Amino acid sequence: MTKFTDLKLDPKVLSAVADAGYETPTPIQAGAIPAALEGRDVLGIAQTGTGKTAAFVLPMISLLGRGRAKARMPRSLVLCPTRELAAQVAENFDTYAKNHRLTKALLIGGVSFKDQDVAIDRGVDVLIATPGRLLDHRERGKLILNDVKVMVIDEADRMLDMGFIPDIERIFEMTPPRKQTLFFSATMAPEIERITKTFLKDPFRVEVARQATTAETIEQGVVMFRASRKDRQPSEKRELLRKLIEAEGEACTNAMIFCNRKSEVDILAKSLQKHGYDAAPIHGDLDQSQRTRTLEGFRDKSLRFLVCSDVAARGLDIPSVSHVFNFDVPSHPEDYVHRIGRTGRAGRSGKAIMICTPGDEKYLDQVERLLGKTIPRLESPMGGSAEAPAEDAPAPERSSSSSRSRSRSSRSRSSSRRSDGDKAKPQDTAAAPVAEQSPEPAETEAPQAPEKQAAEKPAGEKKEQSGRGRQDSRRENKKGDAVVGMGDHLPSFIALSFDQRRPG
Repeated sequence: MTKFTDLKLDPKVLSAVADAGYETPTPIQAGAIPAALEGRDVLGIAQTGTGKTAAFVLPMISLLGRGRAKARMPRSLVLCPTRELAAQVAENFDTYAKNHRLTKALLIGGVSFKDQDVAIDRGVDVLIATPGRLLDHRERGKLILNDVKVMVIDEADRMLDMGFIPDIERIFEMTPPRKQTLFFSATMAPEIERITKTFLKDPFRVEVARQATTAETIEQGVVMFRASRKDRQPSEKRELLRKLIEAEGEACTNAMIFCNRKSEVDILAKSLQKHGYDAAPIHGDLDQSQRTRTLEGFRDKSLRFLVCSDVAARGLDIPSVSHVFNFDVPSHPEDYVHRIGRTGRAGRSGKAIMICTPGDEKYLDQVERLLGKTIPRLESPMGGSAEAPAEDAPAPERSSSSSRSRSRSSRSRSSSRRSDGDKAKPQDTAAAPVAEQSPEPAETEAPQAPEKQAAEKPAGEKKEQSGRGRQDSRRENKKGDAVVGMGDHLPSFIALSFDQRRPG
């Protein structure tokens, strides 16, 4: 079995690795480190959680052990897609370079430019940065990349997803053509292949696992969820998540919960807090200091649930995450691999549970096609689709009860007409259906035709009318026809005859 002592690393680096408690390199480390020490370009492809960071940090420290950096001219450059991943690379550098006098600078957003300028002006051996902040310093004239000897692109496919490929191409053009380039990623999209063919020279390819595979130590499952009503889906989905957490019991020591949208991250975190769960959000719109505090709390286990966007899906090294919950099915199937890769790391066991709504089934199909297998379906702890509470009876039931009362009213009017033994006039037959269809107060209805209004006026109102309107009323009442009225809610303008409403 290969050991770190077999990889021809600098003795000071080996001492730091031993102090960190490592003896045996992972497959990606065993394959990439010797080629990197020889000065070759390296293209490393491995699933997340396999030690890619150490695979480029260790040879970089050995190569930079001799020499000195010049002001504003870093000797090496590491590009990362997110602030958290860049900060993690910086921590690894501190761990493994403790026996060397190498300097570093971390250029990420959310931090003062002034402090970063001071570090660059002193000269740094290793510059770790996100593409956006690096270009900001370059455009301000604070950074010169002509002396870069080693360049690393970490999580290259995430760079692609976040739209950084044009920035990466610009940065490559700012660096000298004769340099060593190391590419590391969990997946290799066609666009990444194009970049590697353009900027890497005869790279040594290290692929230790089939692209887009998940660790065998992770138990996976998906719950198919359908809400009782469309407007209740968000609240019932959050309830389902809480029940899934409760069903795991003490086995769920901590968990990362992934959402597709930043707004959903905030809503879900507040909901969990409201129900007594120790949870906090993390996404790209939060202040960097808050993101750092949240991650530190999750790492030291003072925080149990981390509700996050895909900003936390790539490259973060949090060794003991027991569960990953996909509150949303990721729209990009590769993100599923990275998300659940937060658990089951370094040979530990882990569990990944996903919630799939009917609208997410197409994305679930894409994930399963990428994995080449079907994710086991789990029984919902809610017993299938949630049922509507009794107090929230659907609107059609209320409508049917109103309909029954209107039907009873209609039958009573019909029986009254039949007992009088007279035929209804045309205006009477027209008025009855209107009354049946209008159980609401009359002031919400539009005025009816004059002949219908005359048929529906109460007898008491008709006595106040004059002229032809009063005569028509007497004629109708003599025949004994039932008058369809509008009760106490009759507006005064309807009681007027047609002639009285006509402008003088």
